[in-house]
Amino acid sequence: MSLTLGSRVTLNDGNQIPVLGLGMWQAGSGKATRNAVAVALQIGYRLFDTAKLYGNERDVGVAVRESGIPRKEVFVTTKLWNNDHGYESALRAFEKSRHELGLDYVDLYLIHWPVPGLRHESWKALLKIHDEGLARSIGVSNYTIRHLEELLPATPIPPAVNQVEFHPFLYQKDLLEFCVKHRVQLEAYSPLTRGHRLNHPVITQVAAKYARTPAQVLIRWSLQHGLVVIPKSIRPDRVRENAAVFDFELKREDMERLDSLDESSHVAWNPEDLP
Repeated sequence: MSLTLGSRVTLNDGNQIPVLGLGMWQAGSGKATRNAVAVALQIGYRLFDTAKLYGNERDVGVAVRESGIPRKEVFVTTKLWNNDHGYESALRAFEKSRHELGLDYVDLYLIHWPVPGLRHESWKALLKIHDEGLARSIGVSNYTIRHLEELLPATPIPPAVNQVEFHPFLYQKDLLEFCVKHRVQLEAYSPLTRGHRLNHPVITQVAAKYARTPAQVLIRWSLQHGLVVIPKSIRPDRVRENAAVFDFELKREDMERLDSLDESSHVAWNPEDLP
């Protein structure tokens, strides 16, 4: 699999998203976040994933605007939070996020969570935002197969992306196959298990075999499954480390060893029980 930090995949709407990005969850706000984005841009990252919930949309926007990199080369994602669901509320929330970012448009706007009873109205708002060109692509996050089966027949434009927790301990093979079948790009958050499982013996053994860090092995595993991956860090050394995954490839037997770690174990939210 020939990939580079500059590689992009084409979404079902024709837009292209980088295969590796920088997640901004828990990055906070302020100088450290702006510096992390600036460093990432210098290294070659072009995908940045923020959300209203994270409280750092403004800092991401400042770093992107001050970088000198043409806007069309940078892919910015933000998200609709739970208490902003509903048609009019979602429209207002999007405009507030766009104002915080200081951007004319966002590249991808996601429903952060499939809030029962309101997600249909929220999706209609996203369709309007997309029609107006204010969000180049629209999608969802934390949607299970059941949630996607509910949405797909009811929308003229399918979600371009479904962003979910994905790592060897939560190897959502059925969801991945469903998304591939329906041309919805799966995007992995918490690909490093939030650091909780990096010392697992299988991961450390595979890392030693390739002379890589456990984090690099987990990122490479996700990439080789065809996912877009957004590990988070504001430490410049970790941002660089996470990008150094394009000069090696995991062999089939090592991919299978990592696949076998699945235990349906979440380190983040579990959306399975949401009606």
